[in-house]
Amino acid sequence: MLKFIGSFLLMLGLSISSASAYDVKDPENTLLLKLKDGDVLIQMYPDVAPNHVARIKELVREGFYDGLKFHRVIDGFMAQTGDPFGNGTGGSGKNLAAEFNNKPHLRGTVSMARASNPNSADSQFFICFERSSFLDGQYTVWGQVISGMEYVDNIKRGYGPNGMVSNPDKIISMKVLSDIQK
Repeated sequence: MLKFIGSFLLMLGLSISSASAYDVKDPENTLLLKLKDGDVLIQMYPDVAPNHVARIKELVREGFYDGLKFHRVIDGFMAQTGDPFGNGTGGSGKNLAAEFNNKPHLRGTVSMARASNPNSADSQFFICFERSSFLDGQYTVWGQVISGMEYVDNIKRGYGPNGMVSNPDKIISMKVLSDIQK
């Protein structure tokens, strides 16, 4: 019955504010990413990227990501966000040591952005639109979109080789699913 009600509310364009409305195995390691077109669920991988997952959850719980722009979006590749300046030059101020793992960069994979130094990931991350095997083993994969990839597909694309976006889409909010009031 709850799924029916949730589906009905979504059809009406209303958002669901209860974690119980989502059928996930591990709400403590699932993010609810609200975008302009709908909700995206991201399952995190604390087993292979424990420090990255812990830091992402810390930033999410502080509201760090709410309102941030998808500043770099390359069609057929990825959408990047997590920079408080909105231009790809900023972060939260705390670099993370790389936690490269065997998770491949598939459609919907969520991975950390970084500079040339492998240990320079901070708060910026990207979501892959398509398989990007050339990134495997070189960037820390910490999650996977498990629902709502069609809304990620609707993120406004950038221009040029760097994919910088004019009037970019924003994260409306990002929450740890277990934190949402039941």
